[in-house]
Amino acid sequence: LLSQAALGCRAAQVLMQYCILANHYWFLVEAVYLYKLLIGAVFSEKNYYRLYLYLGWGTPVVFVVPWVAAKYLKENAEGGDAGHLHCLPPPQINLLIFMRILKVILAKLRANQKGYADYKLRLAKATLTLIPLFGIHEVVFIFATDEQTTGILRYVKVFFTLFLNSFQGFLVAVLYCFANKEVKSEMKKKWQLWKLDH
Repeated sequence: LLSQAALGCRAAQVLMQYCILANHYWFLVEAVYLYKLLIGAVFSEKNYYRLYLYLGWGTPVVFVVPWVAAKYLKENAEGGDAGHLHCLPPPQINLLIFMRILKVILAKLRANQKGYADYKLRLAKATLTLIPLFGIHEVVFIFATDEQTTGILRYVKVFFTLFLNSFQGFLVAVLYCFANKEVKSEMKKKWQLWKLDH
């Protein structure tokens, strides 16, 4: 019979795997939503909010539950470890959506080239902004697993993975929320109201 500490450790491992997968699927939701926004489909009558919730929070369960069952059966039968849970589709799908979005942005910038003399700089900015939003950095190291990487490549992989995964939420908040003109004007209004009240 497993001790309470071992059960807690296994529960934490399952929760961690679920959160990692949920993170990947929310990258996918962000990519799909932005793509639909760019092509104008977000204004259709159909509300995709519930579908996005199922995709972001529900899909990881489809992978985690069988992994937990396999891990439990393998550990009990052989005493070995069933390994980590790997799920490849979201990063590759995001890469395809990322390329489609860049194509749409490039077409829009070229169409307004007279209005935007610096359209190449704008495209570069959009590209660098979308990389952390969609988790494109995951694709770069998807085939370089911890077991396969050694030396300096391992340090580079760990640094970029930890840095981008740790600060992704912050980067998205700064780029898409606090740098947004509408958000800044609302914050300015709230600040003015607060100053008047105090």
